[in-house]
Amino acid sequence: MSDTFRTTVLHLTTGRREVVMDLTDRCEEFLAGAADGSDGLLNVFVPHATAGVAVLETGAGSDEDLLAALRDLLPPDDRWRHRHGTPGHGRDHVLPALVAPHATLPVIGGSLQLGTWQSVCLVDTNVDNPDRQVRLSFLS
Repeated sequence: MSDTFRTTVLHLTTGRREVVMDLTDRCEEFLAGAADGSDGLLNVFVPHATAGVAVLETGAGSDEDLLAALRDLLPPDDRWRHRHGTPGHGRDHVLPALVAPHATLPVIGGSLQLGTWQSVCLVDTNVDNPDRQVRLSFLS
């Protein structure tokens, strides 16, 4: 049975370009208060139909490689049936089927347990909506 459930919402601006935004520091800041040194799970959830959450290496090119791979898999052109917004915007609505809108991660002793090169990231290819929310929830 759970002793603790804490949650907060991050309000982020991604800009008008595709982005992989590292959220790891924000997750750790949240856990510093919410986990208070305990063990549990951190759930990261993006309540948007056009964004996802990924755990990957950043800063060494993997974030740009991910965006390039998504452009190859989901080209921003006029093939999409979902046609409102910027041309190719329909692909943004397919993104969460490939990059899930959530991740659940282990927390031990109040600290996020990621591998050496892993980061928690928001993946947003939607250039029409720069205002994003990410819900962080800690359960112990």
